[in-house]
Amino acid sequence: MTHETVTLAWVVETPGPMASAPLRRVRREVPPPGDEELLIEVHACGVCRTDLHLAEGDLPPRRPRCTPGHEIVGRVLAAGTAVRDFRPGERVGAAWLAGTCGVCPYCRSGRENLCPESRYTGWDIHGGYAGHTVVDARYVYPLPEGWPEDELAPLLCAGIIGYRALLRAELPPGGRLGLYGYGASAHLTAQLAVAQGATVHVLTRGEDAQRLALELGAASAGPATASPPEPLDAAILFAPAGELVPVALTALDRGGTLSIAGIHLSDIPSLNYARHLFQERTVRSVTANTRADGRAYLAEAARVRPRVHVQRYGMAQADRALTDLATGKVNGVAVLLPD
Repeated sequence: MTHETVTLAWVVETPGPMASAPLRRVRREVPPPGDEELLIEVHACGVCRTDLHLAEGDLPPRRPRCTPGHEIVGRVLAAGTAVRDFRPGERVGAAWLAGTCGVCPYCRSGRENLCPESRYTGWDIHGGYAGHTVVDARYVYPLPEGWPEDELAPLLCAGIIGYRALLRAELPPGGRLGLYGYGASAHLTAQLAVAQGATVHVLTRGEDAQRLALELGAASAGPATASPPEPLDAAILFAPAGELVPVALTALDRGGTLSIAGIHLSDIPSLNYARHLFQERTVRSVTANTRADGRAYLAEAARVRPRVHVQRYGMAQADRALTDLATGKVNGVAVLLPD
């Protein structure tokens, strides 16, 4: 089967602040898919804060001039000879986790997200800020028809990582959940928690985000440094702001858990044991996700059908989308669509 050989793609040329224009759009050769790979035509790609961390150098580059983007929705153009689960024309999604070794103790015990050899889309391999990309079919999800592509794309990272963060928070049934930060992941996680019977309190900067939280079912919404109206059984920190860790811990009830969802976090201030941790309060990090998490979340999303608040950009506007994200101008989630 013939396949695309050249694509337009954004690359991280020189990591730095978005004002320094770290991204560049280039024409890049597209290799044919390997035996276990798929060539995908990109129909939508979500813009994640992790992409911003990579562009600005908060996360060190792993591959020179790598193409960002790991919330990819598209169609299979070609499949490798060993691929059995996907055929050309099928709708698929590629997410953050792009590969693991499969043999280490973490992989063998169902914790592949902790694999020391794990690889990531848009960090180790070229991602979805492009017309086409090649990915390992074993880390690809089948996606349903009849769901807008720009609404599906954010589910593949914002949704999945929020789902894992919610699991890590160990929210009891009918519990009180606090969400610190209300961007792409939080606005999906909040809807899932509400559908599961939780009372959700949102603490975030920005009146637009607060209004959106209330529209989507939050019981309250206020500034990030404010106290919620009642003690929390669990909290998730989505904002990459270490100074909010003691704030969130203070808001927890006895035995509560704070789950930190981001891959990057600024330094955490000193904690006071009696005020922040005593009475069996817990802090837990979240590291990527397993494919089982992805399958479970996508099944839940199909049941709940969350409202995805999308700001659409053409693929040629990827640098603007990341700049808007950096400056707090994205309310909900930004998604890139073909020009």
